Amino acid sequence: MKKILAFAGSTSSTSINKKLATFAAENLENTSFDVIDLRDYTLPIFSEDEEKNGFSEDAVKFSALLNNYDGFILSLAEHNGSYTAAFKNIFDWSSRIEAKVFRDKPVLLMATSPGARGGQSVLETALSRFSWQGAKELIPFSLPSFYDNFKEGTIVNAELLAGLKEQVTQFENAVNQ
Repeated sequence: MKKILAFAGSTSSTSINKKLATFAAENLENTSFDVIDLRDYTLPIFSEDEEKNGFSEDAVKFSALLNNYDGFILSLAEHNGSYTAAFKNIFDWSSRIEAKVFRDKPVLLMATSPGARGGQSVLETALSRFSWQGAKELIPFSLPSFYDNFKEGTIVNAELLAGLKEQVTQFENAVNQ
């Protein structure tokens, strides 16, 4: 059985993006999954000077972890229209260890936010960048107005739920090809 890794591009202990990534993974039908938390990886802020000191144990651990999966579900939090500092940092370190961070594997790329745009800015940034970083297929999904549309562990808007399930199926088909 194929296995995917789900995580949020956030270190918030109450991350709505982690809730969305976990929910999406729970909707996989024939694929197993693990969920991780970026808070488990403590890294210095990336710079060329820091890189000269070598890679931290957590940077190596995170990068190696990506080798064990057939695809990724990633939900990005949006800070000031872009990635969170924590995600950008782990992404930068990982890309120095292995340029193809996503290992030529499919990515269900999502974002959500409390606002009506649902993290569209960070999603657009990632969609334009991640194919260069080894995302074989990028399948996007945005959930607007998280607190209105996600309650009691599920998406309550039928149209948005159907949209997510469609994207999850497309992702799962890509993983299982």
